[in-house]
Amino acid sequence: MGYRLTVIPGDGIGREISPLLIDFLEELSDLLGLGLEIEVHHAGDRCLEELGVALPEETVKAVASSDATLKGPVGETAMDVVVRLRQMFDLYANVRPAKSYPGVKCLRDDIDLVIVRENTEGLYKGLEFEGGDCAVGLRVMTKRACERIAEYAFGLAELRKGKVVAVHKANVLRKTCGLFSRVCREVASRHPGVEFGEMYVDAAAMNLIRQPQSFDVLLTTNMFGDILSDEASQLVGGLGMAPSANLGEGRAMFEPVHGSAPDIAGMGIANPFSTVLSAKLMFEWLYERKGDEACRTASELIESSVVDALTEGFKTPDLGGDKKTADVMSYLKDRVRHKV
Repeated sequence: MGYRLTVIPGDGIGREISPLLIDFLEELSDLLGLGLEIEVHHAGDRCLEELGVALPEETVKAVASSDATLKGPVGETAMDVVVRLRQMFDLYANVRPAKSYPGVKCLRDDIDLVIVRENTEGLYKGLEFEGGDCAVGLRVMTKRACERIAEYAFGLAELRKGKVVAVHKANVLRKTCGLFSRVCREVASRHPGVEFGEMYVDAAAMNLIRQPQSFDVLLTTNMFGDILSDEASQLVGGLGMAPSANLGEGRAMFEPVHGSAPDIAGMGIANPFSTVLSAKLMFEWLYERKGDEACRTASELIESSVVDALTEGFKTPDLGGDKKTADVMSYLKDRVRHKV
C-alpha cells in the first residue's frame, strides 16, 4: 500500500536510537511489503542551537504530509516541539500503555493498563502570566475536549477488558474537574457495556501502587495523565518500557515517554524498547485506519520479538542487562526476519 513516515530523532539518546530504528523498520517493510518511505526531519534543543528555531517549518510540513510520525525525545524545548505539535495538529488523545513483559522486573506480572490523557487543554496550554510577586496559570477545559477524549477511552475499553476509571479532583477543582467528571458520566451512559468508576487523582496515584492489576483504562486530564503515566511506567520496568501515541482525527505522532537522557547520551546503552513499542502502536493505528493486514502483522511481530528479546536476556543496563542499544536492535531485526 505504501506509507510516508516522518522520523524526528530529537536530542540525546534519540539521535542514537533513531538510525537503528530506521534500519529495523526498513527491514520490516521489505519483509512484509509495507512500502515505507521514511524521511528524517529535525526538532529540539540541538535544532534550536544550529538553526535558531526548535521546530523548523520544514519539519512541520513533513509531519503534515506524512501518514504517521515517530518522534524521539527532546530536551528543554519540549514545550516548543512536543506540546506545539500536539496542539497544531489537534492530537487530542495521548495514549500510554503500561504492561508487564516477561524478563523485566515489574511490581506484578499481571499489569496491563492504558492511561488515556486529554492532550490539548488544561494547564499545558501554557497560558501563564506573571506580574510583581504573583504568577497565574489558566486551566482551560471545554466540554468538546472532555467529550471526545472520553469517547475515545470508552471505545478503547470496549476492545480491552471493558473498564474505565475517570481520574480527576472535582472535590477541589469544582469547575474544571467538575466539567470533566460530568461529561465522563454522560459518555458512560452511552456505553452501558463498559464498567465505569471515578477516582480522585491522589487515590488513583496510591492505587496504581497498591493494586495496578485492577485497572484497565484510566481516563484523565492533561497534567494528571502526564504524572500518572510516568508513575505507571515504574511499575513495569521504567520509562524505557513506556511507549505512547498522540492521536487526532486522521493524524498521529508516536514517541517514547522517556527524555533525551543527556547523562548516558553517546554511551550506546540507551534502552530502545520504548521507541520500538511506540512503532508497534503506530502500526496498530495504521491498521485501524487503513485495514492493511500487513500493518497488523508488523505490530504483532514487533511485540512478539520484544518479548523474545527480553526473555532471552537482550536487555540494556537499566533493565539489569549488559547489552548495548545496537545489540538489542540487531537481535530484533534478526528475530523479525526469522519469524516471517
